[in-house]
Amino acid sequence: MCELLALSANTPTDMQFSFRGLARRGGETGVHGDGWGLASFDPAGGALTIYREEVAAAFSPVAAQLADLDLKALYSLAHIRKATQGLVALENCHPFHRRWCGQDWVFAHNGDIQGVIPAAGDYTPVGNTDSEAAFCWILNSLNAAGLDPDDEAAIFSTLVRCSDQLAHQGIFNCLLSNGRWLYAYGGTRLHTITRRSPFTTATLADDDVTVDFSQVTNETDVVTIVSTEPLTCNESWRLLERREALLLRSGEVVRRHGGERS
Repeated sequence: MCELLALSANTPTDMQFSFRGLARRGGETGVHGDGWGLASFDPAGGALTIYREEVAAAFSPVAAQLADLDLKALYSLAHIRKATQGLVALENCHPFHRRWCGQDWVFAHNGDIQGVIPAAGDYTPVGNTDSEAAFCWILNSLNAAGLDPDDEAAIFSTLVRCSDQLAHQGIFNCLLSNGRWLYAYGGTRLHTITRRSPFTTATLADDDVTVDFSQVTNETDVVTIVSTEPLTCNESWRLLERREALLLRSGEVVRRHGGERS
């Protein structure tokens, strides 16, 4: 299957360090070589930039450039793909993007959903993955509920309900952001870590790279990273409980739902 990565921060922050570790797993230290993608919201106005390729991230010059690019954002989302459903093609690479109620939404999924995913509604897949079909169904469900795009509580509740239903159909772990918040759902496996003062050093598990965060942050900075597997080997990551859902804003968890021990 795939691996996920996202960032939520209270100050514009680049994802160089984490993305470098993730990209190494995209065909070199891991088997996720069927494509990659990265989406980043401009912190000044929320404009969205997306990079996607149907090649292995570990050997992509574009991915290597992004790992060195100071692409600061309050919300970023990345994905490396191991195809389980759908062709190895650009249209099947995550993150997927749609506009809902005037907002840019991006979505990435790790898992394998079995059975029928309802297809009725305004949003339809371009490619042929269960992931994009799930994203479209979620957006159609939001439309059907007639939700106000500013009603965060109702949106979170609907996202949890949809996620739980998809988790009952197989393996469903996802990340979703609209540049205002980050939604994370750990159906089976998702990890998180929040870095805040006092900052320490971190070393990538998949590369010989160490960063002293105390040298590149301010004492008020808060940065939360969500990923399928821990990206560093000397920090304490938390494994989300099964079917635990989080809504993060400015690096902090502002809403949480459910979770059950396996």
